Amino acid sequence: MTHDTELLHLSRCVALATEALEAGDEPFGSVLVAADGTVLAEDRNRVVSMGDQTRHPEFELARWAAANMTPEGRAAATVFTSGEHCPMCAAAHGWVGLGRIVYVSSSQQMVAWLSELGAPPSPVRPLPIREVVPDLVVEGPIPGLAEQVRELHHRFRRAGRSPAC
Repeated sequence: MTHDTELLHLSRCVALATEALEAGDEPFGSVLVAADGTVLAEDRNRVVSMGDQTRHPEFELARWAAANMTPEGRAAATVFTSGEHCPMCAAAHGWVGLGRIVYVSSSQQMVAWLSELGAPPSPVRPLPIREVVPDLVVEGPIPGLAEQVRELHHRFRRAGRSPAC
């Protein structure tokens, strides 16, 4: 379970997801934190604004970590994120050797929310992170914050936008 400092990082992820929504992108945000608690990098979804389906924040943080961290530093780091990694992002996380993931909302929750909204299914199967990277330490969903993320996805759809992936 997460402690107060981790809840602050998760709240920042929700704020980044809100920022993405306000920019016209799908509401996802992520924060990369070193073992000592230092925030190293953060990003938000840029799929719509950049016209690139791979511009997920989790994937961008994996790229950043590969370029800027030692293997030991990556293994000791934590990625906090508003939504459970998709298979592409989970694979990037695993290949780069990042450590623990803590997510606000699960892929299972996302599938249910999109179904309630009448959204078409994703072209990529929504696998849990551990099906892609079996030995990874993963925590989530986080009650309370997950409802905030659900509302962001509802706002995205009510604005007439369709998920890009």
